[in-house]
Amino acid sequence: MSIQLIQKYYTELDKIKRYSGASNESSLRKPFQDLLEGYARSKNLVLVAEVELESKKGTRIRPDGVLKDALRQDWGFWESKDEKDDIEAEIKAKFNKGYPSFNILFEDTQTAVLYQGGEEVMRSAFSDAKGLDALISRFVGYEPKEVSEFHKAIELFSAEVGGLAEVLRTVISDQVISNQSFSDALNDFLELAKKAINPKIEMADAREMIIQHVLTEDIFMRVFDEAEFHRENVIARKLAEVAGTFYKGETKRNIHAKIAPYYETINARASQISDHHEKQKFLKALYESFYKAYNPKAADRLGIVYTPDEIVRFMIESADHLTFKHFGVTLGDKGVEILDPATGTGTFITELIEYLPPAQLEYKYDFELHCNEVSILPYYIANLNIEYQ
Repeated sequence: MSIQLIQKYYTELDKIKRYSGASNESSLRKPFQDLLEGYARSKNLVLVAEVELESKKGTRIRPDGVLKDALRQDWGFWESKDEKDDIEAEIKAKFNKGYPSFNILFEDTQTAVLYQGGEEVMRSAFSDAKGLDALISRFVGYEPKEVSEFHKAIELFSAEVGGLAEVLRTVISDQVISNQSFSDALNDFLELAKKAINPKIEMADAREMIIQHVLTEDIFMRVFDEAEFHRENVIARKLAEVAGTFYKGETKRNIHAKIAPYYETINARASQISDHHEKQKFLKALYESFYKAYNPKAADRLGIVYTPDEIVRFMIESADHLTFKHFGVTLGDKGVEILDPATGTGTFITELIEYLPPAQLEYKYDFELHCNEVSILPYYIANLNIEYQ
């Protein structure tokens, strides 16, 4: 199948050259991007175009494409150059700027050069279909050490978090009886949650929110680097106060020690993400993993798998089309109330904010956009995502 993809690429490239007469990078990049995407799909990877990253040198870089898995891990990078460029000079310049060399493919539609582990490992002329196939296959098939470590950490966390949640449930039950400060703080938080989130929230829900807060606060803070959020958001601040009445000393040390390797790996990965949208997607994927391990029965019952951005955008555009077709108004018009009752991490609302015309957005945002979420970690993420927009 891969050779067929390359033959298709040759055909598309020839068509562009014949129809446009252009042979520069901007004109010829898209067919090669499509080719890489075809190879990536065979490995359950996606090629994300032009994501801004922070290099190990501290510089801002923007590769033409980044290979990512479902957990937003970086598997490799692609750089497209103009055929008139000196590809050797361009490779040297990119490395001097801080581009990663563990798995990166350079090409200029004439020659493809693959670096892995800091060394050139393959080179192929574009006219050599078998050579190009072998090079791209090696590119998408390479699993970096950081990816392996991250997935091992995910497995470790998944094995630990269910048991840790049970430990915390027992601790909380004991504290309700023996710790008056905790009991009072918990009751105050329940009343706040009923007012701010949902009047039907029960004590069992409040206890679960505390557990989720305890197990995920460090990850959330490191990924978004938003210490102010937990001080300014009324729910986050109150949860921190409640947790502070019991989650300390030996209890905290014992639980934190078991998940510290997971935290450290997550934090190391998060520190490399500078693009806010990538942070959003990273935390969404992370939350799915967390919740399935934390409460698999509830995850299955509630369908804790978030809708891809592309489908959300299709839903918004379809709703806009249908409201105009049947009612003569658009989603941005006054009088059209929009409610997302289970917003998760806020994908629908943030996509809607980007979609609506700027002239209509302020009124819509102030009066006619509504969303709700009862699980605490996605509630935190949704708040930051919406505020960032």
